[in-house]
Amino acid sequence: MTPSDASTPRLSVVVATYNRLPLITRLLGQLAQQTLPPERYEVVVVDDGSKEPVKAPLDALGESLPYALRVEVQANAGAAAARHRGVLAARGDIVLVTDDDMQVEKDFLERHLAHHPEGSRHVVLGRIRPDPSIGDMPLFERWYAYLNHRMAEELSTPGARAHGNHLYTGNVSFHREDYVGVGGFDKSLGQSEDVELGVRLEKAGCAFVFASDAHVLHGSDHVSFERWLKRANRYGMFDTHVARKHPDVRGVNPWRLLFETNPLARPLLAATVVAPEATRVLTGAVMSAAKAADKLGLEKAAFAGTSVVYGMEYLRGARNEAGGWTGIAREVVRYLQGGGNR
Repeated sequence: MTPSDASTPRLSVVVATYNRLPLITRLLGQLAQQTLPPERYEVVVVDDGSKEPVKAPLDALGESLPYALRVEVQANAGAAAARHRGVLAARGDIVLVTDDDMQVEKDFLERHLAHHPEGSRHVVLGRIRPDPSIGDMPLFERWYAYLNHRMAEELSTPGARAHGNHLYTGNVSFHREDYVGVGGFDKSLGQSEDVELGVRLEKAGCAFVFASDAHVLHGSDHVSFERWLKRANRYGMFDTHVARKHPDVRGVNPWRLLFETNPLARPLLAATVVAPEATRVLTGAVMSAAKAADKLGLEKAAFAGTSVVYGMEYLRGARNEAGGWTGIAREVVRYLQGGGNR
């Protein structure tokens, strides 16, 4: 169905994709099975410069879909730019952002809409559950799934509150007007653009809601440990930018790791800050120990080791971005003088 065939939808699903035609095709098929009437939603896919363009095959697929599908194409500019383009192209009052490697149940869209009662300004964080095949993935990917599970359990506790720095783009919905009102994703950020957007939405008066029932299944095609380390480094770098934009929010300051991490891990993190290059061998040793623990079935120890490895590389990135000891001291003071532990 083409966009002109449908009346204005209530909900727009926005998905950025890059070199994942089979996965985005799978997701579009699952979105065609929704209990929400197809005239009430649309899907906007933004191809972020895939090596093999997806527009032609997706346009052909769109002819058989019950909902309106729009495919936007741009030169590779990163996920933040792609999602931003998708939200601006969306026609729905509510925008739901998810990833191309997610899988959804038939009532997924209805459940999200149920958390947006009339007159509310909610940002709804849906749960991310691991695909059953996650057990076949590398340790570092299973660690990510563990972190998602732990956060979901914490936010599901009676009295717990979600905040802006909890925002993730794998499964979130919000009012398009609120998104545009705060300026959308900061496209200058190579990582953590989701958290930074969440902080601005909360400051603008949006209420964050965690919705365990509006869940997605997340698999992964990430198998490179080196790329995982590079991503950790980039998060440390860009979280430094986010902390400078929001010095009043402690929860986005990368140097929180030195104060909030398990005390047993702090000497390793501190050593990384003091001697970032000399401790790379130590980082490798910790990861080897984590993998050994994993093979012995000691999952808790394996995840703890993986967390330390991530933190060490993350702080290397933060240290590099701080630009020396004067910069590090400035960032640490910024953390200590920040607001609540959000």
